[in-house]
Amino acid sequence: MTSTRSSRAGRIGLIAFIASLAALLVLTFLPLPYVIEQPGPVFNTLGEVKDAQGKSVPLISVSGAETHPTKGALDLTTVQVVGNREAPPSWMQIVLAWFDSSKAVVPVDAVFPQGVTTTQRDQANQLMMVDSQQEATAAALRELGYTVPVTIQVASVTDDGAAHGILQKDDTVVAVNGANPADSDAMRAEIQDAKGSPVTLTIERDGQRQDVSVTPREQTVDGTSRWLLGITLQQEYSFPVDVKLQLDNVGGPSAGMMFALGIIDTLTPGALNGGKQVAGTGTITADGTVGPIGGIRQKLYGARSAGATYFLAPGSNCDEVYGHIPSGLTVVRTDSLSQSLDALKVIADGGDVAKLPACTAADVKK
Repeated sequence: MTSTRSSRAGRIGLIAFIASLAALLVLTFLPLPYVIEQPGPVFNTLGEVKDAQGKSVPLISVSGAETHPTKGALDLTTVQVVGNREAPPSWMQIVLAWFDSSKAVVPVDAVFPQGVTTTQRDQANQLMMVDSQQEATAAALRELGYTVPVTIQVASVTDDGAAHGILQKDDTVVAVNGANPADSDAMRAEIQDAKGSPVTLTIERDGQRQDVSVTPREQTVDGTSRWLLGITLQQEYSFPVDVKLQLDNVGGPSAGMMFALGIIDTLTPGALNGGKQVAGTGTITADGTVGPIGGIRQKLYGARSAGATYFLAPGSNCDEVYGHIPSGLTVVRTDSLSQSLDALKVIADGGDVAKLPACTAADVKK
């Protein structure tokens, strides 16, 4: 009887072992609907990078204004994505990433939307990078007291939008309700403030200036109700100083704030950071508003691994920052370029960083 039971148990164990191997084999070849986000390269905006030909060039170069020596680092941080829709990561990579606090496993649709190829995504990210460089330059120069004119044009008009038949592609927007908007964000804010009332736009078309009236329509975008004209805008700045930002193979808008800080440091005497290594991230608009970005936790770890001891993080990302700060890194909350400059002054002077704005438990979304 004992021999029979042992034999039966042995067969069950063998079957279970074979089933486990089969399941393992299936998992090995089964495409998984996830990608991995991990810390990417860190670039010092005050230093040099390799251009497309492999030559070392300044990340920020300025002509038409006096420049000054810089010290230390103002690092911009990036996120590297492992896998894509065509070549997803292996199950082993996914498992290992789950247990690595510096990495995140996210649905592939969140990074590579359905119907969008990897090439199209990369092209879109490059366009956002170009826009962020323009916004950063405008924000930096305006912070330094320069006048930076902007031209706002209609890039497209939707067939079913409020402005259909009123506005045309390439119309230049001169004023909104009689006021000259500082940029396209200011124009959008003016439209929201109207709360559905007709908006008078002064435009130039074919060299002729005219006033038109458009009544915004309320629509829900990403769960938020907004008043829209049914147009897309593009803007072009006239810079009084020639600023060139050189950074290949990096896309997206999240480097905007660090670009702006690097430009200001280059154009002003002394070192904004006191010669220390400070990292950060955040989008920026021409009025100096710092906005949220993706992959904040990976950027924190990337900054710390690169040697940074201070990190400037958008306040709108604080819910993801709190409780996930790597040891040895002090995170300062910022919502604007001026707040970032104030924080850098405290850091440079060796002041009490603990008194600077920080991400707290109250920022964590319930």
